Amino acid sequence: MVKWIVLAVVLFALVVLALAVRPLLARLPRLRRAAVALQRRQADAEALRTTAEALQQRAEALQAQAATAQERVALIKAKRGK
Repeated sequence: MVKWIVLAVVLFALVVLALAVRPLLARLPRLRRAAVALQRRQADAEALRTTAEALQQRAEALQAQAATAQERVALIKAKRGK
């Protein structure tokens, strides 16, 4: 008799577990698609970060060139003023 009670409790627990896991298994494809989309966005963000760093370096180089040009203009103006 005790054996049947233990068997019934174990089977009931397995049924409850199966009922709890079923909705989670149904969501797996959507979660997988969401994970793939997030990875794609992460790759896009990394590419944008790389591009932004390159643009920042280019802007710094242009700023240095502009400073040099300003100094040259100032020298030219100073020579004309003499």
